[in-house]
Amino acid sequence: MNNMHLIFPEIFLSLSIMFLLILGVFKKNSFNIIHNLSLIVLLVTAVITFNETISVNEELLFSQSVIIDPLSSLMKIVTLLAAFIVLAISTNYLKTLNLHKIEYSVLILSAVLGMIIMISANDLIVFYMGLELQSLALYVLATFNRENLKSSEAGLKYFVLSALSSGLLLYGCSLIYGFSGSTNFEIIASQLDSSEYALTFGIVFILVGLAFKITAVPFHMWAPDVYEGSPTTVTLFFTMVPKIAALTIFIRFLYVPFLNLIEQWQMILIFLSIASMLFGAVAAIGQTNLKRLVAYSSIGHVGYALAGLATGTNDGIQSSVIYITIYILMNLGLFSCLLMMKRNNEYYENIDDLSGLSKNHPMLSLSLLIILFSLAGIPPLAGFFAKFYVFKTVIEQSMYFLAVVGLLSTVVAAFYYLRLIKIMYFDEEKEKYDTDHSIWLKFSLTASTLLILIYFIFPSQLIEVVSRINIIQ
Repeated sequence: MNNMHLIFPEIFLSLSIMFLLILGVFKKNSFNIIHNLSLIVLLVTAVITFNETISVNEELLFSQSVIIDPLSSLMKIVTLLAAFIVLAISTNYLKTLNLHKIEYSVLILSAVLGMIIMISANDLIVFYMGLELQSLALYVLATFNRENLKSSEAGLKYFVLSALSSGLLLYGCSLIYGFSGSTNFEIIASQLDSSEYALTFGIVFILVGLAFKITAVPFHMWAPDVYEGSPTTVTLFFTMVPKIAALTIFIRFLYVPFLNLIEQWQMILIFLSIASMLFGAVAAIGQTNLKRLVAYSSIGHVGYALAGLATGTNDGIQSSVIYITIYILMNLGLFSCLLMMKRNNEYYENIDDLSGLSKNHPMLSLSLLIILFSLAGIPPLAGFFAKFYVFKTVIEQSMYFLAVVGLLSTVVAAFYYLRLIKIMYFDEEKEKYDTDHSIWLKFSLTASTLLILIYFIFPSQLIEVVSRINIIQ
């Protein structure tokens, strides 16, 4: 095969995982070596992906079951870089909680491999294979802190509910295969008869499974408990990285084989989007734990990303991709702040623990202020532009109700972000937090804050990259 070089990232990552696993088994106390090598592997994979695939317009491999195009290239690079940062800032946290086991890095790499296979999937079987590889690693990560009752509960809930959603997905895939005679997206598209209502059931089952993976309402019920119970760095991974792959497969699945059935799936997406935006905004108000608040906040943000997809246009796809990229940046900053709230080897994660943060840690509270304002969508920060692109594409398609609901939920969500700012700046200060943070943690917070702050100076850079994504020909 002449174009085999396009899947070098997947091959390199697979071989690296096997090597690291063998190394970890035979060499005792090798956490630091495995951890550092994993970081190098992720970085090298991102570089290979960039070099080999970034200029490719569209290539199909393995009997059209794998696709390499601008969407897959960008999402793979974002996934790998996000996983790299998560892994880099995890080190101190894992050592403090005595969780520094070699499995952690290997599981993250395995989950990332599953995700980049999903991102390139142009076939139901390849997609399901990637999904299961990702899910199996995430089950173990959710319950990584075995000594903690909450973490064990989180892992169990995630396992049971995720297995249910995977079953529904598989059922949906088999229905589509049964009625179209193929698992390949391109062939399904050519065989499709818009009057084939049985296919609609298959689409619904798959959308339900994907909505679960992306934490859209009403399939969000696992997220608050799992986010709260999992170790903080795992929660960060959950909130960011799986959503990239899930959103990509949403785009791929709906816009390639089922574009002709847009009337049937568009209403489902609009419902998921409206329900997620409203629920995410309202449910977060009464929370006392920061990780639970982030869980409800992420449900709301998923709603905005789905609003772009519901338009059924290339512009809508592009706005959703921009939204998820900026959302990842904001989340990275938020969790970096959360990981800095450490005192006497104990991490604090309640909202009250932010009390008077501005007096003891003025720079940390300033960064958090910028990130929260961005999450609320206040101009001229990056979060405002993310929402602006989505609303613009929604209004252009005359979907005014969706835009109005989105604006209302933004206003409601701003309330709980402002509440956090009020607690930071106007409540009584508490004891100082430790300041001996790792260089990666400081870098993550500084870089994400600066990028959020100065995004309005160069918004065209990201738009230029994303504008190459044209799924609808």
